[in-house]
Amino acid sequence: MSLEAPAENWPKHMKDYYRILGLQPSASAGEIKSAYRKKASALHPDRNPSDKAHAAFQEVQAAYEVLGDEVKRRAFDDNRRRSLIENPIETARELWSAYLKNILT
Repeated sequence: MSLEAPAENWPKHMKDYYRILGLQPSASAGEIKSAYRKKASALHPDRNPSDKAHAAFQEVQAAYEVLGDEVKRRAFDDNRRRSLIENPIETARELWSAYLKNILT
């Protein structure tokens, strides 16, 4: 199952690093590295003069720091599943609220 909500719609207590890198949770280590390099290159502040580039670049770096490390990725995946299992109502409420807000605005 894939959560297709944009990263900004993921529950506030947790960032969706897969979404930030544009990947599925089943992505291989090579796919993660490739996606990171592509996004980091496009968003690097020296190459991208956009005001939001620096913040987006930092998000991409944070995502790769977790997903690029096997131990951190496993912990992230466990926490991601636990969040959906232990508090499904609150998680669903946050996802749907943000999703509807995006559609209606």
